[in-house]
Amino acid sequence: MKLIVGLGNPGIEYQFTPHNVGFLAVDRLAEEYGVDVNNRQCRALTARIALGSESVLLAKPETFMNLSGLSVCELVQKNKLRPEEDLIVIQDELDFPLGTVRIHRRRSSAGHNGIESVIGALGTQDFLRIRMGVAPARAISDGMSYLLTPMRKAQLKVVDEMLDTTAAAVKVILTEGAAAAMNVFNRKSDEEKD
Repeated sequence: MKLIVGLGNPGIEYQFTPHNVGFLAVDRLAEEYGVDVNNRQCRALTARIALGSESVLLAKPETFMNLSGLSVCELVQKNKLRPEEDLIVIQDELDFPLGTVRIHRRRSSAGHNGIESVIGALGTQDFLRIRMGVAPARAISDGMSYLLTPMRKAQLKVVDEMLDTTAAAVKVILTEGAAAAMNVFNRKSDEEKD
């Protein structure tokens, strides 16, 4: 079984904030497979899907972002999973332009409190991460305030496309492997090359 965890904060006030794109990505996958992410276990909302030959547990921790690791660790232990092979964490990434999707393994948290919590709880950086870019086009003075402010309509349109890309990346990871997915999704766009 594979565990796909989207990071975010519970509560309607956070639903469409940049910090919650991980939750939105899990919701997009669930929607595609006709399930609701509403089963409670290990301090998370979960749902099960079959993707290719894989049984997949989708999860949205309810511990708030900075304590995500508590839920992730419980889910890994309960389901007897190995993070290096069975875990994919989907997160927001303020270092990447809005709409960017990148896949990484064995990386530091780079200051992301949710990832820091997951690394601390699991005792390893060796798990797959899908980093979804949320940085605005212009500079901001307060990153945390930006991450917790609801996105505007124009941003949500870009996020919608990014959610499709993320769902596609998950499918490639689970059917063809992480290396194949990195080859496809980690290429720089023409805009990034400029």
